[in-house]
Amino acid sequence: MEVKIQSEDKPELTGSRDMSAASDHASRHSVDLLETSTLTGDDGYNAGRDDRDHIRIEGGRFLMGTNDPEAFAGDGEGPVRETHVDSFYLDECTVTNAQFGQFVRETGYRTEAERFGWSFVFHLFVSSQTAAHVRTVVQQTPWWWVVEGADWSHPEGPDSDVNDRTDHPVIHISWNDANAYCGWAGKRLPSEAEWEYAARGGLIQKKYPWGDVLRPDGQRQCNIWQGTFPTQNNAADGYAGTAPARSFPANGYGLYNMSGNVWEWCADNYVTDHEKSILAKTVAFPDEVRKVLKGGSYLCHRSYCNRYRVAARIPNTPDTSTGHIGFRCASDVLPV
Repeated sequence: MEVKIQSEDKPELTGSRDMSAASDHASRHSVDLLETSTLTGDDGYNAGRDDRDHIRIEGGRFLMGTNDPEAFAGDGEGPVRETHVDSFYLDECTVTNAQFGQFVRETGYRTEAERFGWSFVFHLFVSSQTAAHVRTVVQQTPWWWVVEGADWSHPEGPDSDVNDRTDHPVIHISWNDANAYCGWAGKRLPSEAEWEYAARGGLIQKKYPWGDVLRPDGQRQCNIWQGTFPTQNNAADGYAGTAPARSFPANGYGLYNMSGNVWEWCADNYVTDHEKSILAKTVAFPDEVRKVLKGGSYLCHRSYCNRYRVAARIPNTPDTSTGHIGFRCASDVLPV
């Protein structure tokens, strides 16, 4: 299997996922959660198509992107450009394991990680038993291991489950999986412009959803790597991996974890020349399409992947899944 790296923080497959990499695990269903009929979210209700957790974001014009010296120019973070978004709804937090579990129970859906039989897992999370069977790591970033049997309900491999983290973001979710969930929920993925507009929470050109200082008054505002990457995480923010979807202070619009925790899929095709972004909808070679991810993750660290800033962005192929990719849902404001 050939694997390449698009950025330091996440692996990307060359083209579409190699189906030959699938194993016997590809036919394994998510038994743990499918057989759990009372799985609930952190506030005690089975939240699938429930709309109590979405927030209306009034549309308007805003300054998208950044000219910050810390920006990664090659990622297309800049230049700053005035952008308009219509009013829309955005879920206040990412889709949780509980919510995704309800979707799976009702539909029988199997994620691409399940069908391919493997996903990318950060090396420190893999048990010694599972590690003994790992045969492939990403050469440029060896902390990413290809783990057979890793999927949304077994995030560190077949000997793990999510029964003690039902309120955490679901992970190992591809762009295609996210769209399947959105269709079931009667929602959609946000555009990149909508996501960034919402993440700014009404602030203008600030680095983070809360301002320009990472830790105002010494208080931690997000779940990112603390320590020496990639060997030692002191979890000073309370979490070595994912944090609950509703954790840390919400931004000005009431949205949680718009920085850190998990990368979030957007609807858009990835381009870096924003004057030509209209062309992103008509790509001649579908296998080369990459989608936008925003927000950074619990693995981001200033020393190598300072992408938990609002304007930061990375691409990945629509069928890629990892242990730090999730999503949140948006929906349209219907005319009255």
